[in-house]
Amino acid sequence: MDAMLLASLVDAPKPIRLADLGAGAGAAGLAVAARLEGARVTLVERSPDMAAYARKSLELPENAAFRSRVGVVEADVTLTGRARVAAGLADDSFEHVIMNPPFNDAGDRKTPDALKAEAHAMTEGLFEGWIRTAGAIMVPGGQLSLIARPQSVAEIIAACGKRFGGLEITPVYPRVGENAVRILVTAIKGSRARLNFRSPLLMHDNPESHKFSAFVDDLNNGRAAYPRG
Repeated sequence: MDAMLLASLVDAPKPIRLADLGAGAGAAGLAVAARLEGARVTLVERSPDMAAYARKSLELPENAAFRSRVGVVEADVTLTGRARVAAGLADDSFEHVIMNPPFNDAGDRKTPDALKAEAHAMTEGLFEGWIRTAGAIMVPGGQLSLIARPQSVAEIIAACGKRFGGLEITPVYPRVGENAVRILVTAIKGSRARLNFRSPLLMHDNPESHKFSAFVDDLNNGRAAYPRG
């Protein structure tokens, strides 16, 4: 669900180049490619195992329609300078950058599986490193989109710093009366617009049911986008 909500933040009427940082098996980036015929997507993933899963996904017959518009780059998102460029992430290359970084505290999900631990556990300075890379590879005026836990909002704002402005933050609530479990964040490279908190997104509009609201169901199934306000 996180991946589909992240993908829904991308809405472009014209062709775009998009990078999905820390793409894992590629769910978010592939969802964008499936919904937007003009999107060329680069899935960036450090783990060779996860990158292999992304390539296997691309080979599925169901994904043939957009396979030629998606590529996989094995690289550490936090690379800088020449090392980053050599890995295939050149400056000013993308109109959109999306990210669903590991945002759980290291003690939240203890697992002996190193791959799972890496995919879920946050490291110190994570948002600074990832957002720095997003700013470097994005064209001026490009859009950054990410999903995170509400507890990370201060770190995200600080990492955007002077790189990104016009932040729009949407808190995501399970139901009325419950605390937010996620935030959706968009920002524009080089913008000087002020931060804005958008109306909350409710996952379930019926307190007695686990069924998603109609709008969230459309987002989760790639039938709708949730563009900037």
